[in-house]
Amino acid sequence: MLKALLTTLIMLCLACYPVIVYVGLTQFNSQLLSIVLLFLLALRLWLSKALFDKMPWLKPATFLAVIAIVLSKVFDSDVGLRLYPVIINTVMLLVFSYSLYKGPSIIETFARITEPELDEQGVQYTKKVTQLWCVFFIVNGGIALYTSLFASLAVWAFYNGVIAYVAMGVLFALEWLVRLKVKRKARV
Repeated sequence: MLKALLTTLIMLCLACYPVIVYVGLTQFNSQLLSIVLLFLLALRLWLSKALFDKMPWLKPATFLAVIAIVLSKVFDSDVGLRLYPVIINTVMLLVFSYSLYKGPSIIETFARITEPELDEQGVQYTKKVTQLWCVFFIVNGGIALYTSLFASLAVWAFYNGVIAYVAMGVLFALEWLVRLKVKRKARV
């Protein structure tokens, strides 16, 4: 019970990564911030072994984040701290793209949780949705990279901590509405 609670808390903290980085860099020193972030990432590695089976992309994303934070300290720059959203988008793009190549697509895998007997039309639909998410990760990762390298810390935090999540939520909602329409059409 405590392990599940800690895992959830760490995942929420890492979801708030841009806010933590913004507050850490503006209110504290980067040394303390780096230690806190590395501690959170190490805890995720230690506590989330079962989660890695369900979301295998978390492990490489975590290791790359650790490398980026360490490089940030070595080169005395906050750019490495800002690269975490880029890393997440890149790893997600690779995982989703690979699933299109190797099959089944990530979205098909999710769909089969609630609909194990997914028909061919459903499989094709899930491939299109997976492709759409790949485009999202390219665009979002590109903007995250731009804000990491060229924008102020405030702009970076606002984009990666607010706008990116809103865009993701909008994409989820729109896809859900389209899916309902596609399902209704298939029943008629």
